[in-house]
Amino acid sequence: MGNDFFLIGYRIFVKYHNTAGKRLRGLYIIKSETDKKKMEFFGNMFTHYNYTTTDIIQTKNEVRLEIKSTKSDFKIVTANDIENVSLPLNSPFADWKEARRYAGPLPFTFTYEAETKKVLIIEGVRQDWDPKPVKVCDYHISFLDQLKLKECHLANAFTISNIPYQWKKGKIEQWHK
Repeated sequence: MGNDFFLIGYRIFVKYHNTAGKRLRGLYIIKSETDKKKMEFFGNMFTHYNYTTTDIIQTKNEVRLEIKSTKSDFKIVTANDIENVSLPLNSPFADWKEARRYAGPLPFTFTYEAETKKVLIIEGVRQDWDPKPVKVCDYHISFLDQLKLKECHLANAFTISNIPYQWKKGKIEQWHK
């Protein structure tokens, strides 16, 4: 019952100390998109990720891969050659090995419910997580521009395919500082 779909996830790396005092590393979801209505429906049924559906156009030739969306106003162009990929200009990472530590899989995903002041903690279990460095030739992501972040740079880019994963039952905790 496998599915084939794009997931576009805008995430912030966070550390959270749970009520037991344990430090958890994971991602805080700020926006999620997919190209399949089925994924939007089930993703929103089982998560708080607030998926929306967007158009995805993928064009590939011998040299480059272009993925773009008119509706979401983004375009990413990568080189097909995966040998000798350099880190992007202004990357905060010294090398791909260091950058790989931030390509996941991070074990936890967090959602904060402001009205109840509660944190939902979901642990993911993934297998065969093998990120491959990608050279980004060109990109424009309108959503990132809307965030008006200062000093925002492309830090790294990886491609990951055929990922079997599942989520454990979520836990809810009262927010504490």
